[in-house]
Amino acid sequence: MSSIHLCTDWTPNINHIPFFVAKTKGFYEQEGLEVQISDPSSYGYTITPAKRVEKGMADLALCPTESVISYRTKSTPFPLIGIATIFQKDVSAIAVKRRSNIISPGDMDGKKYASYNARYEDDIVKRMIMNDGGAGDIEIGYPDKFGIWENLINGNYDATWIFLNWEGIAAENLTEEFRFFKLTDYLIPYYYSPMIVGDERKIRANPEVYRKFLKATAKAVNYCFEHPDEAVKILSTFVPESDEHIDLNRALEFSLPYFGSDESWGKMDPYRVAVFLEWLNETGLEKTNLEVAQIMTNEFLPSTI
Repeated sequence: MSSIHLCTDWTPNINHIPFFVAKTKGFYEQEGLEVQISDPSSYGYTITPAKRVEKGMADLALCPTESVISYRTKSTPFPLIGIATIFQKDVSAIAVKRRSNIISPGDMDGKKYASYNARYEDDIVKRMIMNDGGAGDIEIGYPDKFGIWENLINGNYDATWIFLNWEGIAAENLTEEFRFFKLTDYLIPYYYSPMIVGDERKIRANPEVYRKFLKATAKAVNYCFEHPDEAVKILSTFVPESDEHIDLNRALEFSLPYFGSDESWGKMDPYRVAVFLEWLNETGLEKTNLEVAQIMTNEFLPSTI
């Protein structure tokens, strides 16, 4: 029995449903894997999931494409690489309150943005504002990560970055109405968040373990399509009490089209990654020229074996 420790990017939510289904239904065990799933709430998000991989505290983590780029370009580069994507298209957006007079991103000048303090995040948001005719002049704050959504709801901030299939679903049950701005609608070629990432050296040293992990996870994705009610029931036992009000059936219904098909789940388009890398360089947000092969690979996915 081989062991895999996956560190998710947040407390259990709809993005993580394949992992909990695969573990609960025994799909990992059938592949000879003992899988541990942990999330940042267990350590107060004092260290990012990707950093846990770098420090050898986890085998795999969930993070966006730009985190992989960040690790590859820091002063002491680390060979983080994406081996699968959860979604085929971006499911995130910038959320603002409808009564805030922010009709489009260009109106965010002078407003308060709640940031997760990711390396490129603030500049990406500023660039979105500029692409909509604004100056990119926003006030950026860094509240506690787990309290960012509540800070937006409570009016402490005017905008933040959310997942439409989680906070967006939660917003449907609030009396407050929101607007959502997708980055791709404002000329930012943003894709693949979250990705399943790991240390490329460890993955290539023991490729069959990671292939089996992705095979079992892909099987769980298929289970979500065929047995959505049961999949939601499984996830509900892991969701924290603070999120129990979120309609999990609605969240899964929203998410399923983004997972892709049996053949496409997990696959990343190298062209899309190349376009994002080029955009970072053209805008001056990144100065290192990376190869797509340093960022992602599809070779460990079951559909490419």
